[in-house]
Amino acid sequence: MGAGASATAVSMAEELLGAKLLKGGEEVDTKTAFEGKKAVALYFSAHWCPPCKGFTPKLAEFYKNDLAAKGLEVVFVSSDRDEAGFKEYFAEMPWLALPYGERELKEKLSKKFKVQGIPSVVILNAETGDVITTDGRSAIMSDPKGAKFPWIPPTFAEALPDTFLSGEGTVEKASIAGKTLGLYFSAHWCPPCRGFTPQLAAWYKKMKPELGDKFEIIFCSGDRDEAGMKSYYKEQCEAGGDWLCLPYAVKDNLDPLFKVNGIPTFIIVSPEGKVINQNGRSLVPDGEAKDFPFAAPLIGDLENPENINEKTAICLMLEAVDAELQKAILAKMAVIAKKYSEGDEPEFVFYAATKKGNVSAQIRGMCGLEGVDTVAKNETSADDGAPKLIRSVSNATPSIILMDIPDNGGYYVGRIAAEMDGSNVEKMIADYKEKKLERKQMG
Repeated sequence: MGAGASATAVSMAEELLGAKLLKGGEEVDTKTAFEGKKAVALYFSAHWCPPCKGFTPKLAEFYKNDLAAKGLEVVFVSSDRDEAGFKEYFAEMPWLALPYGERELKEKLSKKFKVQGIPSVVILNAETGDVITTDGRSAIMSDPKGAKFPWIPPTFAEALPDTFLSGEGTVEKASIAGKTLGLYFSAHWCPPCRGFTPQLAAWYKKMKPELGDKFEIIFCSGDRDEAGMKSYYKEQCEAGGDWLCLPYAVKDNLDPLFKVNGIPTFIIVSPEGKVINQNGRSLVPDGEAKDFPFAAPLIGDLENPENINEKTAICLMLEAVDAELQKAILAKMAVIAKKYSEGDEPEFVFYAATKKGNVSAQIRGMCGLEGVDTVAKNETSADDGAPKLIRSVSNATPSIILMDIPDNGGYYVGRIAAEMDGSNVEKMIADYKEKKLERKQMG
């Protein structure tokens, strides 16, 4: 994307941002817009957003004083509600912008980079288009002069400290070499954490005799002071959670690597830091040592949909389906889920609702699907007063909701065919990818 970039890199920039960008009131060619730049910040923002209005002047100041000279270019990607608002807001900015009329391209960018709120800054390598960080806002605010530009996040190994707390003592980093790790993000002041910690400690105590040196948990504190962290860690050890703890000075080192947005969070990672199971909490209390290394199931529980806001999700609504049919459906769906879930960036995530629950009920309501307790309805005919049955899909009909929350809450509803060969599910996915399905909007 920068000077001397290959044809592939140039086409990548144009594919991401289109052929033209705006600079002030003029159009510029995307293929030359980033010459001499080291990084490109996509700035997702809007005139009507108060946090954006507070952040934009700061970003402009940092850009003009230091960051542009360091090799940063910024491209404003607008979420304004009309072009007039866009133009007024862009007039305050000293960088480039995606033309307002490129709404479809804007939506693709938001979806590609999983932008859930604004202001948001995604920083890309100007040469390759590769993502440097999706939390560019924090990177810039913590380093406005660009001393660490282009803010390449540390590797997992680099983020780990040389020593960990271990009870009242310490151990060296070498003690976790080769181990599968459970990263427990939690804090003393958090009521759900205080409820979950004893359960996790009991589960760990049960696992330890069988797993031995294969598995270790590391407490990553969100406490507000070191005394609070140490007090909470002592409680954990006394409850049976005699695991390790990040020292207070580096307690936040792992948060950005694993996109921790709330606590308690329990993530299972490989010795190299690759995520094995983003939703390790689902292992507690019933997970067994035989399930090690605790990989995430191909089809998760819809009551705990970890990535549903960031990924396109296939939701199997089976609450009122009998157990044998559920088993048959899940076996067939697991084959399909494996196909689409492979790789570091799976195309889809799969969830199943196998019994009534709060989340499944909410999803049915948002997507206009019959509730589990829906029964056939009657109404009186205006002609003869005879009851007339209104056709209603049985609550026992196995259904699919393809939820595309990253697409501003789009969804698609289908049914699982009686033949149970999975062909209609595959067809629904294929039609979705080819934009042949009727998009509906969550209510």
